[in-house]
Amino acid sequence: MQSHKHRLEDEPAFVLHSYPYRETSLVLEVLSRQHGRVALVARGARRPRSALRGLLMGFQPLMLSWFGKHELRTLHRAEWQGGQPQLQGTALLCGFYLNELLLNLMVRDDPHEQLFDYYQHTLQRLANEADYAAILRCFEKHLLQELGYALLLLQEADSGEPINSVAPYRYVLERGAVRATPNGADISSASEGLLMLGKTLQDMAADDYRDAVSAQQSKQLMRMLLNHHLAGKTLHTRELIRDLQKI
Repeated sequence: MQSHKHRLEDEPAFVLHSYPYRETSLVLEVLSRQHGRVALVARGARRPRSALRGLLMGFQPLMLSWFGKHELRTLHRAEWQGGQPQLQGTALLCGFYLNELLLNLMVRDDPHEQLFDYYQHTLQRLANEADYAAILRCFEKHLLQELGYALLLLQEADSGEPINSVAPYRYVLERGAVRATPNGADISSASEGLLMLGKTLQDMAADDYRDAVSAQQSKQLMRMLLNHHLAGKTLHTRELIRDLQKI
């Protein structure tokens, strides 16, 4: 067992999820900067006078210290770092969606420092910007890239040629974008590829979702890819925001 799993001090982290444990404690699923997703038990955190009670909130930057050599470690100190406005309304639902993606796609103890930084940046965007759909598409794309599932958006999968903005393509799982054939104009299944324009792929590569067609097609593509990598897992927050347009 690596020594860093025995005791760790002052690690930047966010709480992704928490649930009651025994009579007075909580189990926390946290995203930490240097150690990835970690499970911690916060002993006594549900007691009325616990110093931890008001600190362990989602979407707030924390500095956590813990110890233990097993998968479930013990939290022994938490400090709030401030600087992150509280998410409200649709932004809050989007925040829960980010957390659910991380919980379902990340394995424990797999560090992703850039993903941690991008998550923090995304929370800032959710608090200060109104184009939630574009914010989510950016995060989804960067999440898959960080986990080793990068989208191929600038080159044709078969030929290696640059994507043509006016050409139709089929984005095929595990392959990428291939030119759509004339008789494939109605192809939209995940098994045979999702029909989309080359411009959409180029816009996604640039994190530019201002075009209405690009916004709609990128949502469909990310839904297909995420469903594939989730392997049947249901995202409950997706169900909640399904009826909200543009997300």
